[in-house]
Amino acid sequence: MRTHKMHLKEPYFSYIKDGTKRIELRLFDEKRRRIDLGDLIEFSESNDKSIQVRVVGLLHYDSFVDLCKDFDIAILADKAATKDDLMATL
Repeated sequence: MRTHKMHLKEPYFSYIKDGTKRIELRLFDEKRRRIDLGDLIEFSESNDKSIQVRVVGLLHYDSFVDLCKDFDIAILADKAATKDDLMATL
C-alpha cells in the first residue's frame, strides 16, 4: 500500500472532504498509473488543509466526456454544478 500526494483546488477539495464528491477525475498519466486499489491519496488544498482517502475503485475511460456520461453530476462534483461547468474545469 502506498500513499500518493495530490493537490486539489477549492471547491473540489471541500466536496471530497464533505463526501459530496465521491469520484476524483485524473488523466491516466505516469504518476496515476502507480495507484492501486487500497492505496491512500492525500489531497491537499494548501499547506494546512489536507485529507487522506482510500482508493476503492479505479475506472479507465477514453475521455472525460465518456466518464461524465456514466455518472450523475452529484457524484462528480456538486449537484448545484452542471456537467458543462465540470468539463470547463478539466
